Amino acid sequence: MEAPRNDGDIGVVSAAGTPMLKSVRVLMQGERQSFCKARMTIPGNEGFPSIYRGYQPNGWVPRGPRRCAVSSRTQWASPARGQQCLSERGAEGWLSPARAGGTGARPPLAAKGERWSESPKPDLALLPGSRCSEHTTVRAHGLFRREQGRWSAKDPVLGDRPVLNTAEYCRRQYFSDHSYIKQHADKLEEFKNLLIRNSLSNHDSHKRSLAALNLVDAVLRIGVEYHFQEEIEAILQREYLIFSADHDGEDCNTDRDPLYEVALRFRLLRQGGYHVSADVFNKFKDTEGRFNPTTLAEDKEGLMQLFEASQLSTEEELILEEAEDFSRYHLGAWLNRLEPNRARTMILNTLEQPYHKSLVRLTARNVLLSLQGAEEHWMTVLEQVAKTDFGIVQSIHKKEIVKITRWWEEIGLAKKLKFARDQPLKWYLWTVATLADPRLSNQRIELTKPISLVYIIDDIFDVYGKLEELDLFTNAVNKWEITAAEKLPDYMKICFKALNDITNEIAYRVYKTNGWNPIDSLKKAWAKLCNAFLLEAQWFASKELPNEEDYLKNAIVSSGVHVVLVHMFFLLGQGITMETVNLLDQIPGLVSSTAAILRLWDDLGNAKDENQSGHDGSYIECYLKGHQGCSREVARDHVIHMIKKEWKRLNQECLTSKAFPICFRRACLDAARMVPVMYDYDDDHRLPGLEDYIKSLLS
Repeated sequence: MEAPRNDGDIGVVSAAGTPMLKSVRVLMQGERQSFCKARMTIPGNEGFPSIYRGYQPNGWVPRGPRRCAVSSRTQWASPARGQQCLSERGAEGWLSPARAGGTGARPPLAAKGERWSESPKPDLALLPGSRCSEHTTVRAHGLFRREQGRWSAKDPVLGDRPVLNTAEYCRRQYFSDHSYIKQHADKLEEFKNLLIRNSLSNHDSHKRSLAALNLVDAVLRIGVEYHFQEEIEAILQREYLIFSADHDGEDCNTDRDPLYEVALRFRLLRQGGYHVSADVFNKFKDTEGRFNPTTLAEDKEGLMQLFEASQLSTEEELILEEAEDFSRYHLGAWLNRLEPNRARTMILNTLEQPYHKSLVRLTARNVLLSLQGAEEHWMTVLEQVAKTDFGIVQSIHKKEIVKITRWWEEIGLAKKLKFARDQPLKWYLWTVATLADPRLSNQRIELTKPISLVYIIDDIFDVYGKLEELDLFTNAVNKWEITAAEKLPDYMKICFKALNDITNEIAYRVYKTNGWNPIDSLKKAWAKLCNAFLLEAQWFASKELPNEEDYLKNAIVSSGVHVVLVHMFFLLGQGITMETVNLLDQIPGLVSSTAAILRLWDDLGNAKDENQSGHDGSYIECYLKGHQGCSREVARDHVIHMIKKEWKRLNQECLTSKAFPICFRRACLDAARMVPVMYDYDDDHRLPGLEDYIKSLLS
């Protein structure tokens, strides 16, 4: 059987029918050449995140020492050996570039009588399946030094490893213009001081409190919060005290707080992980227990904040359901009354792209436009910070695209498997959405690899493979043995080899960086995915559709979300314990809700994926089978209701799943936010949201 061939250079096609990334690829040629020329390799440092490398405009220079927590001597981190090397060099540290033999010279010996060497990769099957002792494994690999107290004691993204903060990382990695660096640093410091002043203000000052809330909201909406995490947390802690006093009735002044302030405080606190009760909105109800239209209908700013707050509802929070219906109705009335202007645009954006369920990168430009020409000083400073930061992050993403494109060409799957999709940019965009912090560059690149395999294997099961071949492939993945793979047809052997190589490489990287061998969890996740794919193939080959419950239970696995999030969890490297690993293997609610949102959105789409000719059924078809006489429109409304229900579960899991680190919970949220961008097709079988997202990242 002849499968369709994808013609796109990268796979994302513009409205004109040409590959959108071709122009990007041309622009990247100079970037690739300069990047490769600038990189100087330190033996043993090749496989580690660039955040731990010391970049200088004139080459890679080893950083100085740090003090060992369990020794008074200086501790040198040797990533090649993965063990401690204690040196008596003390304050002398590493030789300067000049003393070491000039720019880019080979670094000196790590310790007397010892040489740098690249250790051979171990057999991952023999590695221990638990975290190594901190007395024998260096927690933070690489060469680094402390500067001006900038190390984060407990970074919410990278954990308790000593790391550069985001601003320093971006500036060191991508800029050599020191005047430009200083200007950006000064603006960051200026805005930090504004946040600090607001965090230290008297909590009885409601005017200052509202100003602080607006500052935090603007920072979050623009997407530069990683620069100001400590300052934002200080403000939220103070606001939580205000909220608690309000809810307990201890502060009579808060009864006069407007809807705008109450809803904004509620949303920011719940987004920040604080357990706050929605009962605070009862004060805005009338004697009949309904939201009072007499006092609220004309407050369009308050209604917008109420609608935004309602998006964080959890199961059985009826008051937030009422808040959403009430605010949506009256904001719709405002849309009918207003002429096209800025206020009408803001209301429309709120209804179509509420902050909690949208990607910041897609909505940030609208927020920036609202800051332009502002009279308030903080808005001007934030606008300057955001514009510079956008340029920095864009530069990072372009360099990552070069690496992803090079890897995809080298692995050669697009040439060897003619039927498979050829869309590395599209797959990479998943990682940009879910791992937004600029410092997670290596994690984004590595995560793109298993994502690409999910799409390739999906094409094998849905488009190309015969049922008996699919059974052989699933058996090979379950056994994970070369002998089982020998029975496969050639195209499946190619895919299995790529799967085996990529899985082992990622497992080795995780073990090398975090001291935990995830190979068993990764294999189990891939086996579950292939088993789910095979079950779907058997269902639809027999033309026997399952009921909607069985379909969705299997679809949560076949969506590929679980296997991708398992890889992401280990690549992030935080909170890895036997308890969390076992929980993750069982597909917890945090993962299953994200997966259900993806599958239901996919099935709700008006068109199939642009490159697939196979048939894998849908939730709507299974629902129609079980509800004779039900119309397709009713079935679609039911799916929309299911998506809302899964969002409430996801909100609940993010608040209560303390077993998983906050960076992983946020990544699950961002994955759910990315779903409409990837699956909301228009009538022309295009993805306008994806096209806008690419433009926001690369232009």
